[in-house]
Amino acid sequence: MPNESGTWIMYGVSWDDPECLHTVEEASEYIDKIGFLPLFKNDIPGFSLEERTVPEFWWSGDVKVDPWEWREIIAREGKIAYGKFFDKKAGFISKKWLPYFVNFRRDGYDFDALWEDGKASFSQKKIMDLYADELMDEEYFSNELKKKAGFGKGGEKGFDGIMTSLQMEMYLCTRDFRQRKNKKGESYGWPIAVYATPEHLWGYDYVTSAYKEDPEESAKRITKHIMDTYPIATDKQIRNIIGVKPGERKNTKNVR
Repeated sequence: MPNESGTWIMYGVSWDDPECLHTVEEASEYIDKIGFLPLFKNDIPGFSLEERTVPEFWWSGDVKVDPWEWREIIAREGKIAYGKFFDKKAGFISKKWLPYFVNFRRDGYDFDALWEDGKASFSQKKIMDLYADELMDEEYFSNELKKKAGFGKGGEKGFDGIMTSLQMEMYLCTRDFRQRKNKKGESYGWPIAVYATPEHLWGYDYVTSAYKEDPEESAKRITKHIMDTYPIATDKQIRNIIGVKPGERKNTKNVR
């Protein structure tokens, strides 16, 4: 969804196009088949949900045909991971491919070990500490998480950027989108993101099941899959999808 001369342009297909995804069920099946998929158009042609849906239906509010609504449903179902996973932008990763992204992006580190090795920031730790106590809830509204972690006026800065980094490193994902509730228990306002750890959704053993292989091997698996599916993708485009390990500068190495 690029911005051209101040206007947001949506790319997609017609309803009758063979590549068109018509329902959230078709979208989920496609993501499972393809393995992982950005939400919006990116440098790799055709590699997004946007480019396989009807542009006019976005933000229509009709859950039957609106892909913006579908992302909420897919996140809520808990069968596919959703978050800012691709070049700091939103997208989906199937359960099958999740462990490989986790292994490479985390460089084989659980967050506590990452912190101990000096590869995590204090701001990241303040957020992740909220998920470390088994007696506390493991799902937080974004506004609740921001307040509890001490961000905002008079506190820590850069909450949105920190949340993006934790999703890029596969320590958090979007669990759901829900309305807040007032003191009477009544829902109000727009749905907002609810965050959880992948381990909370799919279990520690499954999420970390690729830890047994070198993180670079996981990156090679993902790279090969992209090359097999989108052979026109360049090294730079693939690196943007693969991402980097904690503390590693972007575009510093060739993943092929």
